[in-house]
Amino acid sequence: MDVKTIIEKMTLEEKAAFCAGKDFWHLGGIEEFHIPETMVTDGPHGLRKQAREADHLGLNESVKAVCFPAGCALACSFDPELAREMGAELGKLAQAEDVSVVLGPAMNIKRSPLCGRNFEYYSEDPLLSARMAAGAVKGTQSQDVGTSPKHFLANNQEYYRMSSNSVVDEQTMREIYLASFEEMVKEAKPWTIMCSYNRVNGTYACENQEYLTDVLRDEWGFDGYVMTDWGALDDPVESLKAGLDLGMPGPMPDNAKRIVDAVKDGSLDEGVIDTAVERILNIVLKYVENHKKDAAYDFEAGHETARRIETESAVLLKNEDGILPLQEKENVLFIGEYAKKPRYQGGGSSHINPWKISSVWDEIGTMEHVSWTQGYTDSSRDHNGEAYLREAVELAKKADKAVIFCGLPEIYETEGVDRKKLDMPENQNTLIRAVSEVQPNTIVVLHNGSAVTMPWIDSVKAVLELYLGGEASGLAAADLLYGKANPSGRLAETFPLRLEDTPTYPYYGVEKDDIPYREGRLVGYRYYNTVRKPVLYPFGHGLSYTTFGYADLRLDKIEMTDGDELTVTVDVTNTGKTAGKEVVQLYVQNPSLHEVRPLRELRGFRKIFLEPGETKKVEFRLRKRAFAEWNPSMHDWFVPAGCYHIEICANAQEVLLEV
Repeated sequence: MDVKTIIEKMTLEEKAAFCAGKDFWHLGGIEEFHIPETMVTDGPHGLRKQAREADHLGLNESVKAVCFPAGCALACSFDPELAREMGAELGKLAQAEDVSVVLGPAMNIKRSPLCGRNFEYYSEDPLLSARMAAGAVKGTQSQDVGTSPKHFLANNQEYYRMSSNSVVDEQTMREIYLASFEEMVKEAKPWTIMCSYNRVNGTYACENQEYLTDVLRDEWGFDGYVMTDWGALDDPVESLKAGLDLGMPGPMPDNAKRIVDAVKDGSLDEGVIDTAVERILNIVLKYVENHKKDAAYDFEAGHETARRIETESAVLLKNEDGILPLQEKENVLFIGEYAKKPRYQGGGSSHINPWKISSVWDEIGTMEHVSWTQGYTDSSRDHNGEAYLREAVELAKKADKAVIFCGLPEIYETEGVDRKKLDMPENQNTLIRAVSEVQPNTIVVLHNGSAVTMPWIDSVKAVLELYLGGEASGLAAADLLYGKANPSGRLAETFPLRLEDTPTYPYYGVEKDDIPYREGRLVGYRYYNTVRKPVLYPFGHGLSYTTFGYADLRLDKIEMTDGDELTVTVDVTNTGKTAGKEVVQLYVQNPSLHEVRPLRELRGFRKIFLEPGETKKVEFRLRKRAFAEWNPSMHDWFVPAGCYHIEICANAQEVLLEV
């Protein structure tokens, strides 16, 4: 079907309405050409297709769907292929539900751990974010369903997100916030992009020609359509001129009229509307022509995929004296309501109606040597707190080991609201302290969407970070705790010691109009490393039930120009007795010049599986961008001359080998 012919036969009013959406979730069809209405709906870690009344914040129930691990968990897998698998599952279900575009992945940078929506986002590092998102996009679109990576651009807080102005210098924007999207757009070619509510350097994201057209389309080659976040459209005429194509949700008859009037009074070229309609129609037809009308989804297989993804994403933060894995003959006390009712997802527009929820107690509750006690509740109206605490302490004294399931209640982190502190609820911290005083073998299992403080860390033997692990997180937890699976996740964000140590303290969450990004490029580990600030757990940290050794780091050259490619190889050996996966992390340490530049930056990573005693040679190829910084005077990438260190690291702070 020739799109240009269709557009030629559409009236101005029809084209204007087509750029405004039909209703909350649907794009309008064109009956004359047998083009049906098409549906878009929320992701990013499940399908939130609402069967009846539509709303944006997840208040009304949606159809059953598999709830996969949220972005905070998935990114810790450091495995883009795993993201691709999850994306493919979303695409299969979208085909079965006749959804043309899944609104995700969410890939804004974790500028501060206080952002209430960090549970949806991947990382504080743009390379990891871009590569995980690229995997997710490729997976979903392999099923002939589109994606809409979001929220473009510099959308890093929930506080006043619809009106705040992100004030970001050119260098920081290029190296951190645009970089999170750039590789994804170039490599995965998403069908659509969603722009954010906020202003960027004074101009609303949906009216920002510099980013929507000059960068996204002309520089990066994006050829799909750009839609607004729901309700983000301010001026429909200026947005079309800037490169926006679709304002959602519809219908917006007033906006359509404004577009028509602008064409008639000469302030808007009708060709701009034609281009927008063409972009939308190209994507609509790509879906319609490949829609599998008889598609069905295997929910049981999806549930097992969710289990496997979470198993590879969970991070073992601490394991003193090898207290984990648990042994089946040990008398183990499980404490906390999350053992029976896990917190597995965040609140807001990504809230999934899960097909089936599996708790850790579902998996191990029938074992002979395990027991459970309440310990605490999330509800402030429950007045049994002291009784729960006393019972937990008494039972913990008699056990061989105690495992406390805790974390952040959903009210602490949800769309539309930022966190006020990094601490977990005090009743949970009190419980951990009290139990660890009487039980030296205390283990903590965390359910949270972002970093938390751990004032009790020195008194517990182990910490397993599940994040928000999806509907099968309990099954994954059981596999990991009892050694049926070997932990292989690595932190995709830094866990600071306290809020006051974070790079955006004390102004994050205080300013509500102009939001200057004062920390510049020093986001996350780039800040902590450069200013030598100690942290609780660094970016990239994660333990295993086995050990790995590194040797023979080689470079194919020690001098190069910015036009050369550097090949780096390193041998990695499983030196333990258990098969497992290792995340090989390559960082580049930048030369000391006359400017503040991050000390080291992640420039490559590979996840590999090794049997005990097995050695594999891992290869990285580094090009100009691995060494470059954005030069504001040149408005281009530039590599300063100097000595760069190639580092193989256990995490962002621990160098294993360097040349």
